[in-house]
Amino acid sequence: MLEEVLEYLGPRRGETVCDCTLGGAGHSVELARRVAPEGLSIGIDQDDMALAAATERFSREVPEARHLFLKGNFGDLDELLVEAEVPGVDCFLFDLGVSSPQLDIPHRGFSYNEDAPLDMRMDPGTHTQTAAEVINNYTEADLARILRMYGDESHATRIAHEICRRRQTAPIETTFELVDAIKAAIPAADRRHGGHPARKTFQALRIEVNHELEVLERGLDAAVRWANPGGRICVISYHSLEDRIVKHAFAELSQGCTCPPDLPVCVCGNVPIVEVRTRRPVTAAEAEVSRNLRARSAKMRVAIKLETTHAS
Repeated sequence: MLEEVLEYLGPRRGETVCDCTLGGAGHSVELARRVAPEGLSIGIDQDDMALAAATERFSREVPEARHLFLKGNFGDLDELLVEAEVPGVDCFLFDLGVSSPQLDIPHRGFSYNEDAPLDMRMDPGTHTQTAAEVINNYTEADLARILRMYGDESHATRIAHEICRRRQTAPIETTFELVDAIKAAIPAADRRHGGHPARKTFQALRIEVNHELEVLERGLDAAVRWANPGGRICVISYHSLEDRIVKHAFAELSQGCTCPPDLPVCVCGNVPIVEVRTRRPVTAAEAEVSRNLRARSAKMRVAIKLETTHAS
């Protein structure tokens, strides 16, 4: 959704932009073109491969752009921007979900189409639990809960039961072992439609392993604080849980006085912090979806930090 991002963020020469999900740097390069040479392009990613690729791409495509790439998770945006001594940001971009390069590297364990160890950590260098540890250590009830909550998987109970049955014999350690368990748990008639039968389970595990929803809430909260007056915050999400978090956060931050209408003066003290630019989410154009099927579920929401208020 590059064109939509550029339209709504409207980066201008001399501004500071922050791509909180640097990935392949496709968005960052184009944002950098528009703020260079005086502006600053900040990129955040917890993947060393992404940071290295972005550095090489910037030097090749936008050598005139000032840039600062930070290794970390956007849930730690406060600490990262303090460390970088950035006074404020004019454009924030969050392009959520797993990046295409991560999906395409088999040993990362994100893809159900490649046999690999069940990892799914966005930053493999951390000591956080892997997808294999979730699969083999969570109780059956907890597995069913995360599959239902994070994957909207209607067969969550059956899948969790099959996983627990199989792991009694031997741990489930690879993506194909997990796919096999999922296929065995879902009735044949239901496997014939709705895409790959493992898609929802893999999504749920990725969210659980990387604590993606909690990270999103922290990142959004920090972005609003760091946005300069008039700063724009753009979020692209790929499933309903993420979109709901963004929608509710923007709605709450845009709310003004909540006092009963019959009170002569405001006593609540609430003032709007942002203005929501997208009452309904912006979706990818048909032409983009035809080129990239991953864009079909993308939903973009944008808010602007108001000039006269400050986030607390």
